[in-house]
Amino acid sequence: MTQLEAARKGIVTEEMAYVAEQEGVSPEFVREGVAAGRIVIPRNPNHTTLRDFKGIGEGLSVKVNANLGTSYDYVNPEEEVEKARMAIQYGADTVMDLSTGGDLKAIRARILEVATVPLGTVPVYEAEFRAARRKNFFDMSADELFQVIEEHGKEGVDYITVHVGVTLKNLETYRNTGRTTGIVSRGGGLMAAWMLHRGEENPLYARFDDLLDIARTYDITLSLGDGLRPGSLADSTDRAQIAELLTIGELVERARRAGVQAMVEGPGHIPLNEIATNVQIQKKLTGGAPFYILGMLPVDTAAGFDHIAGAIGGAMAGWLGADMLCYLTPAEHLGLPTPEHVKEGVIAFKIAAHAADVARGNPKALERNRRMSEARYRLDWEGQFALALFPEEARRLKEERGSKTKACSMCGPFCPMNLVEAVLRGGARMELPVG
Repeated sequence: MTQLEAARKGIVTEEMAYVAEQEGVSPEFVREGVAAGRIVIPRNPNHTTLRDFKGIGEGLSVKVNANLGTSYDYVNPEEEVEKARMAIQYGADTVMDLSTGGDLKAIRARILEVATVPLGTVPVYEAEFRAARRKNFFDMSADELFQVIEEHGKEGVDYITVHVGVTLKNLETYRNTGRTTGIVSRGGGLMAAWMLHRGEENPLYARFDDLLDIARTYDITLSLGDGLRPGSLADSTDRAQIAELLTIGELVERARRAGVQAMVEGPGHIPLNEIATNVQIQKKLTGGAPFYILGMLPVDTAAGFDHIAGAIGGAMAGWLGADMLCYLTPAEHLGLPTPEHVKEGVIAFKIAAHAADVARGNPKALERNRRMSEARYRLDWEGQFALALFPEEARRLKEERGSKTKACSMCGPFCPMNLVEAVLRGGARMELPVG
């Protein structure tokens, strides 16, 4: 049984119980959410190294995904393994292997070995890559695409992005929108080019039942991809984006009826004033399916610092109901990220997700912040390190930039919390260090 089928039979699986404990909610809450399709737990039984199960969806903490993988121009498998380790160390809840260069099967196997969290892929990359190596990617057959999806399931991939909403009908809508940046989704663009060149319907849409059969066999969670997402603020929330979302909403229902878990990917480049609208539309049109967003990126001009800009949009979107944030790195729009870029991206988006949890009233997040404030007031440094999102970084900065007093070096003996409390206790004199 899939997690969804088990939940509908009233069964609390090991994964549901684990998620409930981690989230501080009841197992029945998780089971009901999975049964309704509002929570997904990506968990392919063939992923033998998966230890840290994740629930994504309504009533749970906001999650963060980290993308990694080789490119056609740069292939260094060990660096991608290092990125995976780095991402997980700094708190990524899932990782995605988006490799498009080198021995893709071998690279995926290495990443699966170290992935103690769910792993996602985009199978069309590999299918198109195989066809391109033979002659050109337009030669990819529908059967070859489904063969790759089956292989990913057998190997243990937990969730896959499938651009099922890029249909001939929706491409016609796209062609009439006059977009500034066209199609920016790599998978969506590959699929659209293949369809337009061959004059054929998207096989992922035309043979959606076949896709569901494979997904149900391996309990692969479908991440229904936003191939027509806007790649610039000028294109945000346009007809093409919404047309695709309408199609995806229908397919979410078909997936649920088939016992297959599904979440929905979303934009993308969206200004702050349209984020609430995008979250509300997605939730409404997909029956509350978990919402996995790319960013959101509220400005187009932060090249080199897109991880900061994206964290701003991501925090707001998470507060308003998005369930998982796909990180951005400083290299976004510029090049393949380094392991250090991956670290910076994960840190930025973990903070964004935590800020969203606080805004949503998540009890665990609120309690952690309260305890941090109490430790800070007591000048309890060990307590602060333990409660910080990134303890090692906090400790390192304290040690490097420390003070001769118990307070931090910003205020030193003038620490207001220390000084006022001392006066209230008995009028202590202010004594400055000599020298």
